[in-house]
Amino acid sequence: MSLDDHAEDLASDLGVDKEEVKEDLENLVSYSVPMDEAKQSLRRKYGDGSEGGGAAPSEADIADIETDDGNVTVTATVLTKGKRSIRYQGENNVIYEGRLADGTGVIDYTAWTDVDFEPGDTVTLGNAGVREWEGEPELNVGESTTVAHADEDLDVGYEVGGDADLIDVQVGDRGVNVAARVVEVETRTIDGRDGETEILSGVLGDETGRLPFTDWDPHPAIEEGAALRIENAYVREYRGVPSVNVSEFSRVDALARAVDVSAAAPRMDAGEAIRSGGVYDVAVVGNVIAVRDGSGLIQRCPECGRVIQKGQCRTHGDVDGEDDLRVKAIVDDGTGAVTAVLDEGLTEEVYGGDVDDAREQAREAMDQEVVADTIREKVVGREYRVRGHLSVDEYGANLDATEFERTDDDPADKATALIEEVGA
Repeated sequence: MSLDDHAEDLASDLGVDKEEVKEDLENLVSYSVPMDEAKQSLRRKYGDGSEGGGAAPSEADIADIETDDGNVTVTATVLTKGKRSIRYQGENNVIYEGRLADGTGVIDYTAWTDVDFEPGDTVTLGNAGVREWEGEPELNVGESTTVAHADEDLDVGYEVGGDADLIDVQVGDRGVNVAARVVEVETRTIDGRDGETEILSGVLGDETGRLPFTDWDPHPAIEEGAALRIENAYVREYRGVPSVNVSEFSRVDALARAVDVSAAAPRMDAGEAIRSGGVYDVAVVGNVIAVRDGSGLIQRCPECGRVIQKGQCRTHGDVDGEDDLRVKAIVDDGTGAVTAVLDEGLTEEVYGGDVDDAREQAREAMDQEVVADTIREKVVGREYRVRGHLSVDEYGANLDATEFERTDDDPADKATALIEEVGA
């Protein structure tokens, strides 16, 4: 249902001018007020405090809910329930959020007031609003939503509770619980919504992988090497990968047991890693099929560190660039291709020299591109194991490498194994 349709229905119910209602509704929605909350606000404004607005919405299966649905009634099992604060119209508001499931699928929800349910409960949510969040429908539980506990449990086929291994944590998760070891941590001062604020940031690890984290309300238990259980965290994207966010409502407890953190990154096919949408620490093995432009001897802006072209920085204009080394190698394993980005240290290993050597080679050849050509001759057509942080966006999949190593596999042995596999 469009905003215009909502305005027309509301104006008809209230007996007021549609254009006036539409203007008020547009104003509220522009501030990200959920549609059902906005409509109830206008009912109060125009003197109708009822929870009505026409016939009650019919009950819907989760799989059938679409982003353009207005309000629905859903019977589902609560899988997770998280709690955190957000800044809304200049004020801090506490919201509850998580995931629901029925026999047809799962859907996220946000409750703008405290709700009388916990993970494992089966409830009927009457007149819940529907909005689009990151391309998917999400339920909004507001003042006009009724919550009734169902008499019978549902067989939903999904695990109740927010416990997750780090490898399974995904962007958008709410009410997540993890058992992990603090691999790295530092205290930083940021310019937050209430001025300068101290936070903690670093890396968590378990047997399945590693993820970055931010603690917005520093918990004393979070220190390097500590084994912890963190409850009621939420997950957002940070530089293309999932990041665990710890809030003032999160619970952080020391574990009596140790948490092992694998020294090796999980090995994934390139295609699998790309489909995941981003992995903080992953290893991919494939052949370097090309070295992209912008590799070799490059110049960076001394102010922001961006690569510059012909002395021009996109942000700071004319600058005196600082020389650096970089490789952007396309690695393909047959299931997909990623661009492995090597920093100065890894590039020096591949090139066999440092920035001074690269300058001298470019000076003698009177061509800066000769450095990239040298690197191409050394790596293209050979198989490498690349470890690093994978981010995926509209421009492709970039693997910021922390390790870049030639494999020891004998090409003849691999060819023989492939022939045996296909039965040739």
